[in-house]
Amino acid sequence: MNTEEIARIVGDQRAYFKTHATFDVDARRRALVSLRDAVRAHEADIAHALKTDLGKSHDEAYMCEIGTSLSEIRHQIAHVARWSRPRLRPCDLANAVSVCKTQAVPYGVTLIMAPWNYPFLLTLEPLAGALAAGNTVVIKPSAYAPASSAVLKQICEEAFDPCLVTVVEGGRAENEALLDECWDKIFFTGSVSVGKLVMERASKNLTPVTLELGGKSPCIVDATANLKVAARRIAFGKWLNVGQTCVAPDYLLVDTRVHDELLGLIKEEVRRMFGEHPLDNEDCGHIVNAKHFARVRGLIDPDKVVLGGTARESSLKIEPTLIETTLNDQSPLMTEEIFGPLLPIVPYDNIHEALGYILSRPRPLALYLFSRNRKLQRRVVETIPFGGGCINDTISHITTPYLPFGGTGDSGMGAYHGRCGYETFTHAKSILSKPFRPDLPVRYPPLTGKLDLLHKILR
Repeated sequence: MNTEEIARIVGDQRAYFKTHATFDVDARRRALVSLRDAVRAHEADIAHALKTDLGKSHDEAYMCEIGTSLSEIRHQIAHVARWSRPRLRPCDLANAVSVCKTQAVPYGVTLIMAPWNYPFLLTLEPLAGALAAGNTVVIKPSAYAPASSAVLKQICEEAFDPCLVTVVEGGRAENEALLDECWDKIFFTGSVSVGKLVMERASKNLTPVTLELGGKSPCIVDATANLKVAARRIAFGKWLNVGQTCVAPDYLLVDTRVHDELLGLIKEEVRRMFGEHPLDNEDCGHIVNAKHFARVRGLIDPDKVVLGGTARESSLKIEPTLIETTLNDQSPLMTEEIFGPLLPIVPYDNIHEALGYILSRPRPLALYLFSRNRKLQRRVVETIPFGGGCINDTISHITTPYLPFGGTGDSGMGAYHGRCGYETFTHAKSILSKPFRPDLPVRYPPLTGKLDLLHKILR
């Protein structure tokens, strides 16, 4: 799609938004229902696209993308009317006779730039929030997931007028053309490096942005943890979508006292989940493309592998792999986000050492702690900066619409899901309504002699 076509799409959506058609709450709900029905109707197409792009099984596709997206859409449908009402706020003494309220209003013409690793989930969830909030939306799927992109386009063409929602397919040229436009809101999910570029381009028009990025998310296991349960939940979170998950555990910090036992249990879980020959398991996904396959395979040091390590270029598959390393490791394995099925195992002798290591690094998108120690749980939550996470689990914090999801520092800015997703795509307009009477003279010049009264009112 060329620059002129993209400019026309944005212009058409801006003209449509100015009609205020999206301000009607019933219209928003109808749009969400259309989206829900279209996703349901295309379940088989979505599953097939995810199998093509990422090797996902239908079961995993439904659990992690289709069903989770439908849950978010259903939540927005159920609550959009209540969220759209004005919210009364307290008034201070100086405005005692006034009514204070906030009114959530849509930003306008918005851009959602989606990633390839969860191409439906990470498109449909912000889309639901944007529609509930009353915006128009241009969606830019990733070119790395072309089958998913095509199905997304089909779904949106069937469900919406292009003046409300349009999908722009393509690669870098289309991304550049889209970022050249003036948007009222940009929602981006992807890498830190590209997120910085998006923010730089948005700054030229002072466009507000939400950036859902990544980073190296640590997982801590101390000596008090239920190791069997921890092993199962770590294996699930790490190797879901072949490790191509922004909140997957990126490295495992484990107390030396339980290191060997936990390692053995994780090995058992890998064999149970993926079989003795994961590369031959049809339900195991693959790395998205040859470029990323080569990058991930290049992180494997055969001398440090304690499980897996085998890669098959013809199918772009890499086994679930455990790699023993140390806190002193400065290789790309421990300095770059892995985004693949490799899990470094890092023993620690005391928890202060482990927490100090995390604090010395950029803020992660997620953090996971397996421990029965309530004091340690509080310490980690209160003192370690990270976007969100779990105690005694992985991944689950992103699956509920009642918890906001977002990063901090290098892992992003802003959040969404549920009401937070609605608010991400709205501006809270503050309104103070005051009657004509009484009209107290205290605030009007001349102010001489009114200081004592002002002291009583304004303090």
